[in-house]
Amino acid sequence: MIEISHNTSEALADAQLQRNLDFALSHTLRARDRAVAEVDNWQELRRHARQVKAHTMARLDHYLLKLEAQIRKKGGQVIWCGDGREAAGYITDLARRKGIRQVIKSKSMTGEEIHLNQALEAAGVEPVETDLGEYIVQVAGQAPSHIIAPALHLSRGQVGELFEEKLGVERSEDPTRITAQAREILRQHFIQAEMGISGVNFAVADSGTLVVVENEGNARLSMSAPRIHVALMGIEKVIARSADLPVFLKLLIRSATGQKMSSYVNFIHGSRQSGERDGPDEFYLLLLDNGRSRILRDEMLRQTLYCLRCGACQNICPVYQRIGGHAYGSTYQGPIGAILTPQLLSLGEVPEHPFASSLCGACTQACPVEIEIPRILLELRQRARQCRGKKPKRLQRMAFRCWAWIMRSPRRYRIISRWGRRVLTRLQGSPQPKWQPPPLIRWSRSRQLPQVPRRSFRERYPHNRLPTPRSQILL
Repeated sequence: MIEISHNTSEALADAQLQRNLDFALSHTLRARDRAVAEVDNWQELRRHARQVKAHTMARLDHYLLKLEAQIRKKGGQVIWCGDGREAAGYITDLARRKGIRQVIKSKSMTGEEIHLNQALEAAGVEPVETDLGEYIVQVAGQAPSHIIAPALHLSRGQVGELFEEKLGVERSEDPTRITAQAREILRQHFIQAEMGISGVNFAVADSGTLVVVENEGNARLSMSAPRIHVALMGIEKVIARSADLPVFLKLLIRSATGQKMSSYVNFIHGSRQSGERDGPDEFYLLLLDNGRSRILRDEMLRQTLYCLRCGACQNICPVYQRIGGHAYGSTYQGPIGAILTPQLLSLGEVPEHPFASSLCGACTQACPVEIEIPRILLELRQRARQCRGKKPKRLQRMAFRCWAWIMRSPRRYRIISRWGRRVLTRLQGSPQPKWQPPPLIRWSRSRQLPQVPRRSFRERYPHNRLPTPRSQILL
């Protein structure tokens, strides 16, 4: 059982982690906002992508079979894997049969999901991560803390110290120097490796094209330099038509990194064909279910599979911004992890994930395919309570009854709001008391009281209303 509450206090008490998260996420959010503002029809693109995903998921079996036929036509092999153990077992058995002792890997959250590195190591095969962020966390012996930026929780100084300790190189805090140190080590692995493993961002059914988006060029080398390429893909990554791909690329890249376009967008069509200079001799596509069919059958939760793995919901989530990714204790973190992890595993294994959210709705506003994350969270919370057979605590029931009583009367709301503003105003000018009642101390241990504005919204609204346009008066 994974319990987030055990990890939260440690994350909140880590001042360096807080600084790292503030710096990295604020920069990413600003870049994303600028990139989105340049697209006049952003909302139309989001709606279109959601419709495409809904259509594809409704006929997923048809499009997966179409994709399989196209891949086989081009000389590739397609392997259907029911769960993570089957997928990891196939890859390790393939490496054993081919006499391979080392594989290079580009970033793949699906690989993290099935614990592929651990399976390879247990089979005597050394996996080497080639994405810089993934390589950093591999050297540190950690799991990724973010979908797009695996080492987001570490500062450049911490990375320099890590490389000095683990790799024996000169310590540096210069990102260019740190990157050069990693590149020098990884270059030999690219030359020697005979198998490369990658993830898949999109698989286009009508052409059999696999699309991998990256910024470093390591994925391209991992897929083309070794004689064997294995692509590991969740079955939800398929889209029906090549005509829709530009829309998804525009949404994914701007949402993920704030770029207009990634440095590399790789199109893979299988093994090397006659007359081609680059590419592997053998190509294998593993289609992974691992609980996705179960999610697909639930019409309410199906939209979880629309996710593009852009990480935008993590960046904007106030919970993730405070505790980072490792506090979740799972492969997928943040809002998407809060809804996806309980469905891939079970609510019994991760009972706290659906509750690791403020339900502010920022995640849905940022999501490029408009996944209704708060709605799904509420549904999973209800199911979690039913699964555990627990009813809301008496104090919770009383609190919500009081809240409902206040909200049903404008007069009561005005009186309570005025009283509450006076109390908060006085508390802001005094130090936080050391002792507080048990329900309050759990909330205030890691939070500060919000700043109270001089005037409430109700007081400001009558004076700030815009005059009604003359054209509307005449109408």
